[in-house]
Amino acid sequence: MKKTLFYAAFALITLSIAAFTFSVSGYEPGTAATDFRLKNIDGKMVSLADYKSAKGFIIIFTCNHCPYAKLYEDRIVAIDKKYKALGYPVIAIMPNDTINYPDDAPSEMAKRAKEKGFTFPYLIDETQDVAKAYGAIKTPHVYVLHKENKQLLVKYVGAIDDNYESAEKVTKKYLEDAMNELVAGKEITVKFTKAIGCGIKWKK
Repeated sequence: MKKTLFYAAFALITLSIAAFTFSVSGYEPGTAATDFRLKNIDGKMVSLADYKSAKGFIIIFTCNHCPYAKLYEDRIVAIDKKYKALGYPVIAIMPNDTINYPDDAPSEMAKRAKEKGFTFPYLIDETQDVAKAYGAIKTPHVYVLHKENKQLLVKYVGAIDDNYESAEKVTKKYLEDAMNELVAGKEITVKFTKAIGCGIKWKK
């Protein structure tokens, strides 16, 4: 009986450690990210290498059904328009399990992008490998990349701002502050914030 309880406790601790490790793994500010190749809503494959003139990227893991993600859509469009002109386009990635969450299926992604006037690629991470590599756990979850010495260096990770409910009530524009410092050639003051949103829906 004692041995059974011991093994049960050991298994629980092991699972807890594994879950914690998974939640904190991924890219951090200062690390180098790898490129990916994912399908866009138009059926074309997209890679960061396709953007020859880009100075970097604003990678945002997002989706259709999450209330938080929906509230940020207009802000993401505005961010793309502002920083794409400065060499940092937005690349949106939908990482959710579309079997259990059909609102996030490719056909629905295309509809949503058209309705909201997305000005950026809206890619689907079908295997969820990219989300896992990045360490994304929320929608939305932001990663700012900068091209440097033939690498994609992570400069900022986290939230878009401090008020998901209303753009008018935002007091701290984390992403824009980081981007403005990056564009100006300055050291980013706040490199990491806690992403706020729906948890990514992982496949079972």
